[in-house]
Amino acid sequence: MAKLVTADVIASLKEMTILEINELVEAIEEEFGVTAAAPMAAAAATEETATDEPTEVTVTITEIGQSKVAVIKVVNTITGLGLMGAKKLVESSPAVVKADITPEEADDIKAQLSEAGATVEVK
Repeated sequence: MAKLVTADVIASLKEMTILEINELVEAIEEEFGVTAAAPMAAAAATEETATDEPTEVTVTITEIGQSKVAVIKVVNTITGLGLMGAKKLVESSPAVVKADITPEEADDIKAQLSEAGATVEVK
């Protein structure tokens, strides 16, 4: 049997009905254990990821609030800075507490800081 070239396959496809092409695709999928729709699904998943929320965000304290000491303790725990470093960071607000973190981690940090009395922004 002679080897088919791409032009021969395309010429054959032009002569087939949609039903015959569908049967051919199913036979190819079955013979080779592949799915013709997989690239489409991967492309759709990539598009969904691209349009979702950002993957990295920054948490910023915009206002200290009434409980400065509580906010300093939380910043100390979150950042690993010493108490003096945390105090300087809090007193220089608006100040970035953590940058380039996941939105989930940012939500957790925002909750901790808000509970301590600070006003927090996540971008």
